[in-house]
Amino acid sequence: MNGSVRVGQVVGVPLRMHWSVPLLVVLFAYGLGRQTLPAWTPGRSNAVYTFASAVGAVLLMGSLLLHETAHAATARRKKIAVQDVTLWALGGMTRMGPPQTAAVAFAVAISGPLTSLAIGGAALGAGIGLHAMSAWAVPAAVLVWLGWANLFLGAFNLLPAAPLDGGRVMQALLWWRTGDRERADRAASRSGQVVGGLLMAFGWISFLRGAPGGLWLIVVGLFITVVAGAERQRAVIHTALRGVKVADAMSSPVTTGADWLTIRHFIDEVAVNSRHSVVPLLDFEGRPSGIVQIRKLARIPGARREALRVREVAIPLSQCAVATPGDLLSEALDKLRPGSGMRILVVDGGHLVGFVTAKDISRLIQRHTLGGQGPD
Repeated sequence: MNGSVRVGQVVGVPLRMHWSVPLLVVLFAYGLGRQTLPAWTPGRSNAVYTFASAVGAVLLMGSLLLHETAHAATARRKKIAVQDVTLWALGGMTRMGPPQTAAVAFAVAISGPLTSLAIGGAALGAGIGLHAMSAWAVPAAVLVWLGWANLFLGAFNLLPAAPLDGGRVMQALLWWRTGDRERADRAASRSGQVVGGLLMAFGWISFLRGAPGGLWLIVVGLFITVVAGAERQRAVIHTALRGVKVADAMSSPVTTGADWLTIRHFIDEVAVNSRHSVVPLLDFEGRPSGIVQIRKLARIPGARREALRVREVAIPLSQCAVATPGDLLSEALDKLRPGSGMRILVVDGGHLVGFVTAKDISRLIQRHTLGGQGPD
């Protein structure tokens, strides 16, 4: 995710944190320290409330991390490749490969909410017990708040709306029942669009009635609606491309450039002749080493173009989607990273033989539409 930095590792995969996480911690701490704790345990000093609220906010972020870690750990146990885990303002996101069976998809999806519900139950029970057995009212209140927050998180995530975990559970169950993964994907994404719209409407009504929290519901609903719409489009594309090989879609030959050229020479000799917005790069041995975006080259000041090599501003091969001509195009599309664009390098025997772009995919979709009725 753009705007995130790597901060560590969990269950063997990189852990990333978005810049919005510290802001979220501050917001949680402010609400807990200025509203919840003074109402539940009046008469304490501001220092006590501030310290307790900071601890509570950090514990809640730890709970979100455990939620995502459960997804990642279950996926790895089921032999699914996991790219990374990212915490951000709306919770977390675990990037992983597609599950191969409905049972695996169900297990990965349900693991997060179950973890949140378990943490919520344990924290709530501990808080109630601590309050009954001692005079530690403030720690008990923090645990009760943490418990209810996790119970809400677990229950909210079980809403039947992709991309929420409940939408993934619904998706897995429909896949198991119908045997049609694309149909299940479309149903879950449609549900996500409906639920997202309802959340936005409810949030707007709440805000008009004087509840500031309605703005948060609007943001969450908008996020769900947008992502669900993108997933629906992706499911439609997968249906249209069922059985299509990468070789049937790729453009070939492709304009390429040497990755050791200076940016000035690359622009003059390669970029001006390319018909794509990105250009694949080749190393000294003629093997693909990555891609470079022409718009990125255009933003580099003229004075630096003589000193920089094009490989220094390129996207390395390790971060590119790579496929062979015989691969299924739908499986190659699953290798694309969010936000990286629809570009697939086609490699055979270590050598670049083609390139698949959004225009190539669009051309195939148009053929599918002309050939018959599209998916529902």
